[in-house]
Amino acid sequence: MDYVKDPRVDDYIDALPPWQQDICHEVRDLVHAADREVEETIKRTVQPYFVLEGNVCALLAAKDHVNVFVYDGGIVPDPHGIITAGHDNQTARTVGFREGEAVNAAALLEMFRAIIADNRAGGWRKIKKDRGLA
Repeated sequence: MDYVKDPRVDDYIDALPPWQQDICHEVRDLVHAADREVEETIKRTVQPYFVLEGNVCALLAAKDHVNVFVYDGGIVPDPHGIITAGHDNQTARTVGFREGEAVNAAALLEMFRAIIADNRAGGWRKIKKDRGLA
């Protein structure tokens, strides 16, 4: 897949163990596949973020897992049950992966596309307010 890469995101991923690199590369490809206009940046000093009219997701590698934070205000449906933490979080939920676990690419891609659509509609804060959920 061809997209503009932020070299700082490359540096972050390249410093990880191979199994975490694999997960991060797959997630990175998926978020760009969701929409070609997604941009990469670094926030919070070192954390890779993927943005399009707002945050879509961020990567955070820990010792024994990789977290993908999805910035959806908890409004994007999760029919495939891929959210692993933050179910009641008001800003972001987490999809976590451990070594040897497969990425449910179809479900994650579906979620990224929904987040991007919501961002283009004004963002999850506006959507929650319009729906009387905020």
